[in-house]
Formats: sequence, C-alpha cells, structure tokens
Amino acid sequence: MNKDDELRVEEAAVEYNRKYTVEEYQKFREHTRAELHEGTIVVMESPTRKHQGVLANINYKLRQFLEGKTCKVYTSSFSVRLNEKENSFFEPDIVVVCDEKKLTVKGCLGAPDMIVEILSPSTSLYDRKYKFNKYQEAGVREYWIVDPEIDMVTANTLENGGYIGRFYTAEDTVPVTVLQGCEINLADVFNDW
Repeated sequence: MNKDDELRVEEAAVEYNRKYTVEEYQKFREHTRAELHEGTIVVMESPTRKHQGVLANINYKLRQFLEGKTCKVYTSSFSVRLNEKENSFFEPDIVVVCDEKKLTVKGCLGAPDMIVEILSPSTSLYDRKYKFNKYQEAGVREYWIVDPEIDMVTANTLENGGYIGRFYTAEDTVPVTVLQGCEINLADVFNDW
C-alpha cells in the first residue's frame, strides 16, 4: 500500500460513536458508498451481480416508459435528502422525480415520487423498517422493496398518510401507481439471474 492509499483509507474511516454533519458526510461519501441516517454514517456493501441486474432491468423499464415525459428516473449514487431539517441523506437504488424543482446538482431535495430499494443482506433491516418509516413520513408516494433472493416485490403506495403494501412474485405484472399506464412484468426483471 502506498502513501496515497493509506491517506484514502484514513479519510474513509468512520467513528460510529459520533454524529456527522451533512458537510462531513459529503466529504466522506467521495471515498465510500454510504448514507447518512440522522447523523450516523451507514457504510453499504458492494451490491451482488443479481442486485445489479435487477436494478438495471427495473431502471430500463422505467426509462423506456418515461422517454419524452417530464418525470425522470435516476439510479444510485443519486442522493435524496427528504428535507433540510433532517441530518440524513439516502442513496436509493432507483428514484423517480416528477417535480424538477426538487432536483439539485447531486440529487433530490424533498420527497421523490417513487423509490425502489433492492435488498442486500447488510441493508435489509434499514430498507424494511427505517427507510420505510422515513419515506412514508416524508410523503414518498410509492416505495418498492425488491427482494432478489426470493424474486419478490412489495409495492407500497401512500394512501391517507400510510403505506399499503401489495406483494408480487416473478409471475406477476406490477402497476406503477405514480406513473399512470406504466406496468412492469417481473419475469423480465428477475430473468437470467
């Protein structure tokens, strides 16, 4: 390891017993795949090949549907800050934003219209509990939790301030409720992996 590598490792070291500011997180994020949850840096592991394939397939379907429309789709590393008051930044796998006023140079400030999180063993609890609650509180209208291990999607739609979840398997076609007319065949999403 040369001196530059040692410097990068030291810069990316996390102290888990302290809270970080947004500015510190943004510097840290340049070196490591991480999110900021209420001042705590959460380092994320590299995704698996299947995770990346499923992400690419969903992104492709959404991108095809949105071509020529005002809504835009983004993939990680695209930062989402649900509001300026909270000391949190998320990097969802897929984000759909229909209000261009929410877009910043590096991401989105405010609730996106749709978020897709593809589960990994290290982030499953965060995605199912912590992010679920944060996205719901912030008003993210549709939140998909994709489990690539069992080829299942939980499509949560915001109704009366709370999420209603519907479960879909690889044989199903899922309507994207925030994008009228958009449907994604899960056989196309989970194939070849």
